[in-house]
This record gives sequence, C-alpha cells and structure tokens, in this order.
Amino acid sequence: MQSDSGGEMTLAFDLDALQRLAHPDAVFNDARTWSEYVGIVSTEPTYVVTNFARKHRVRQDFFSGPRGRKDSLTSVKDQFETPRYVYVGSDEDAKALATEQGWEYLDVEAAAEAAEWELGDPEPPAQAENEETRDDWP
Repeated sequence: MQSDSGGEMTLAFDLDALQRLAHPDAVFNDARTWSEYVGIVSTEPTYVVTNFARKHRVRQDFFSGPRGRKDSLTSVKDQFETPRYVYVGSDEDAKALATEQGWEYLDVEAAAEAAEWELGDPEPPAQAENEETRDDWP
C-alpha cells in the first residue's frame, strides 16, 4: 500500500472486506501508522459492526451506524478532513460506490498484498497472559 507517512488519509474498510482478513486487529494497528482515521463501513446493523470490532479488538474512529454505505462515506468525508479518502472493499459494487462518492478504491486482496496482510477467516487476537477472562462479558 502506498505509504502516507504524514497520516493524511482517511481509510474505510467495508465490513465484508475486513471479514476476509485473518487478523483485523493487526490490520487496523498497521493502518494507524500511516492513516489519520480508520473505520468500518457496512450495510449491516450497528450491533453487527460493533460485535465484530469488539471480538477482534478493532478500535475504529468511525463506523456506519444505522446508515447505508453511501451515507456513511459521505458523512465520514464531511466529518474527517484529510487530503485522501481510501475505501477498501471486496466487490464491484464497493468500487462503484467509492468512485461515486469521490473516494479512492482499493480491493482487499490488492491491499493485503501491498501491506502484507494475511487473507483468511478472521481470528480473534490472542489473549495476553496478564489479561483477565470474564465469563459475564460478551
């Protein structure tokens, strides 16, 4: 992926694309080193995105909430001012949407190859030894 060392980029992952990456937490941590803002956009209900983010320890600066992807990309662009907006997706609909909304589009497979992210079913991050396990928490 093209380096943006100044952190002057807003990077949005489509939930479908993020679900094709083996280590979403590592992807977000890596993306934060060269992006100003990183988040998730989806057509799924808010709780689906929130549960995925919590399960995979993804700290997002924004997410789509109850809106669709189009409204979300517009809202993110209005709220987070950066010189570049990049949308990582996984299909032609995502590509068309990005283009329509004035975002650069990057297919998840191309992004994974460029950034050396592993494709595969998402795996929850390993629990640290000193981290407490709670049975009463989702």
